[in-house]
Amino acid sequence: MQEYELVWEIQNLCGNNQMRDIFFEEIETDDPEAYVRAKLKGKNILLTRDDRPDGGITIYASCDGLNQKFIFTPI
Repeated sequence: MQEYELVWEIQNLCGNNQMRDIFFEEIETDDPEAYVRAKLKGKNILLTRDDRPDGGITIYASCDGLNQKFIFTPI
């Protein structure tokens, strides 16, 4: 299984607050998209995937009107 450092950003929907919730963790997965779907299980989500030249993967998720970004960087 591939090891990644995961940065998970959740956009704040409050109009006057530009801060984001940001979480960091180390994970193992062979399928980052499946990992994101499992993390957001039970919700109607739309995913967009961006594969980077360095082997990293960025997945943008729109879930119930909330925009989130998952940045997978290989360890």
